[in-house]
Amino acid sequence: MTRTVLESKTKTAIIGFDQPFCVIGERINPTGRKKLAAELEAGDFSTVEKDALAQVAAGATVLDVNAGVVYNSNPDPNQTEPPLMRQMIELVQGLVDVPLCIDSSVPGALEAGLAAAEGRPLLNSVTGEEERLELVLPLVKKYNVPVVAISNDDTGISEDPDVRFAVARKIVERAADFGIPAHDIVVDPLVMPVGAMATAGLQVFTLVRRLREELGVNTTCGASNISFGLPNRHGINNAFLPMAIGAGMTSAIMNPVALPVTQSKIAEKKAELAAAGVTLPEEMDDETFVTLFGMGSTKSRPGREMEAIRAANFLTNNDPHGSAWILFNKPPAAEGEAGAGRRGRGAGGRRRRA
Repeated sequence: MTRTVLESKTKTAIIGFDQPFCVIGERINPTGRKKLAAELEAGDFSTVEKDALAQVAAGATVLDVNAGVVYNSNPDPNQTEPPLMRQMIELVQGLVDVPLCIDSSVPGALEAGLAAAEGRPLLNSVTGEEERLELVLPLVKKYNVPVVAISNDDTGISEDPDVRFAVARKIVERAADFGIPAHDIVVDPLVMPVGAMATAGLQVFTLVRRLREELGVNTTCGASNISFGLPNRHGINNAFLPMAIGAGMTSAIMNPVALPVTQSKIAEKKAELAAAGVTLPEEMDDETFVTLFGMGSTKSRPGREMEAIRAANFLTNNDPHGSAWILFNKPPAAEGEAGAGRRGRGAGGRRRRA
């Protein structure tokens, strides 16, 4: 049975066919997040800290760390990204005890992250491009870590699933030449947006089955790619993830957190209700308000996708007796009740280790 073992200093996470689905939190990534990118360039890591704690609280078992910010002061990532990656890895592993995924297209940043990481992180990533294979696979061998293998090569990303399978097989075979076993290769078969390609979901399910049955490897994906450009993306994601799990997918790089409702959204809704002649009780607090009107929560909490994943774990017998499902659906203790303080700390109030 294929098992990919990841470790922090104190905790082990296993990606495997007979294991609960592995959620790799994607939030620590400045790509497309201008505010976070500006903070990192200024040496402000407060958002990184919040994202690390919130994702673990929401159920992430591994955290992806990406330092791919292009500084305005120095646009050369080969110079800026390695020291930033080291700093971010040291910070995050001082806050949370889950294994990490070191994510970069810059080889120097990958090695800086590997040198700083405690335990056995996941390396993200290698492709079938010849130059990338020659740069990354020696690092994988040197540090004895597993690696994400993305199914594109020098010809780009193919829409033909057979071509993407062939690229994955090539990477597994080349890794074997370096003495890297197949159980340390986690293949990303590349999820296309279903809004742009109607067969995208079917392609992924077929590919995952082939990768499992023919190559014996674990799999991952950028889960939200499937719903890109569509309305109600959570609805698409919630259907896609259990179907992918049923096909044999064993992990995903995704956002496990439902972000809190902002004050501007609350104000907009209250203005809409006022215009409709609805009078709200003066004593109604914001959390009660957003709950009443189905807007979510004013606090970070597990996203809807996490519910779908936990249900799928139960249905595939990777949650013995449904204990994790029952715990996930247990109402949180009210403030002041026995055990509330301990649960609150474990859910997101973890103290930084010395």
